[in-house]
Amino acid sequence: MYKIAVMPGDGTGPEVTAEAVKVLKAAADKFGFKVELTEFDFGGERYKRTGETLPDSAIDELRKFQAILLGAIGHPDVAPGILEKGILLKARFALDQYINLRPVKLFPGVETPLKDKGPEHIDFTVVRENSGDLYTGTGGITMKGTPHEVAVQSAVYTRFQVDRCLRYAFYYTRKYGKKARGKGSKNTLALCGKTNVLTYVYDLWERAFHEMGQKEFPDIEREYYHVDATCMWFVKNPEWFDVIVTGNMFGDIITDLGAMIQGGMGIAAGGNLNPEGVSMFEPIGGSAPKYTGMGVINPLAAICSAQMMLETLGEQKAADKIDAAVRYITANKLKSLAAGRMGYSTSQVGDLVAEKVAE
Repeated sequence: MYKIAVMPGDGTGPEVTAEAVKVLKAAADKFGFKVELTEFDFGGERYKRTGETLPDSAIDELRKFQAILLGAIGHPDVAPGILEKGILLKARFALDQYINLRPVKLFPGVETPLKDKGPEHIDFTVVRENSGDLYTGTGGITMKGTPHEVAVQSAVYTRFQVDRCLRYAFYYTRKYGKKARGKGSKNTLALCGKTNVLTYVYDLWERAFHEMGQKEFPDIEREYYHVDATCMWFVKNPEWFDVIVTGNMFGDIITDLGAMIQGGMGIAAGGNLNPEGVSMFEPIGGSAPKYTGMGVINPLAAICSAQMMLETLGEQKAADKIDAAVRYITANKLKSLAAGRMGYSTSQVGDLVAEKVAE
């Protein structure tokens, strides 16, 4: 029995979450485990009614679950930043979800903007540190509104934060790297940084990276890429990458680029992980409020988020089955991933995946 908190959120979030839950239940029936789902209404509508985002009492409640399935956060009637900081960032920091895990894989039948690249070329994972860097809010503004205004926002990391992220990335590479999956001759972990300019923060990252690799993970090949070169190579040679580990800010940027080369936000899933606590899984795309209630939005990113959740919980066979089902659907059923052009409604896509999982 897995106790799962479900936060459908805003816009099309409830629609795609319903399909993820549908597939999750199909996998549970197929593979002999149970899920107990509890829904929470945190999001824009609740904020408009009550002024609450994510109260401290909710954090205490969420600690009782084994995972959180999130739909989308973002409401057109709420100023940008209120819900994102008050719900997403608060949950990540309060629950110490210090890893953001982003698989970047091109599914068969899905178009990529990269010429002559296919699923065999675009298949890697980004491990993004999720608790430090510029996102801690360290800094401030003085003399605001004057010609002499000063704004400072500092990238802050401790060795503890860096080490625990790197250790997770090394273990992940050993278990899920290309060699481990029979798709390469070696498992390779690459550090993405900017050691030639950010000579304090990424000096710390690089020293910790090589020290840990030499002492604890000699079986894993280590590489280093500057972040600007990483962006170029994502476009030119994505097949070079296996697993990449990086800081919070750079991870935020390169994972959005990764989403585009894998076919867009409609297929990109992610996890905010606390390997020792409660993790939260979500589709990368936003709430898409203009499509709310129309039944045309693509639910595959949400379904893939549920797949990631099961993999993290240890239900590997069920996770593999969902992955195979999504691959079959993209290759053989969908005309497009774009809203309104799939050839099926949102719920019909969920039905297709659930039926394939149940076979």
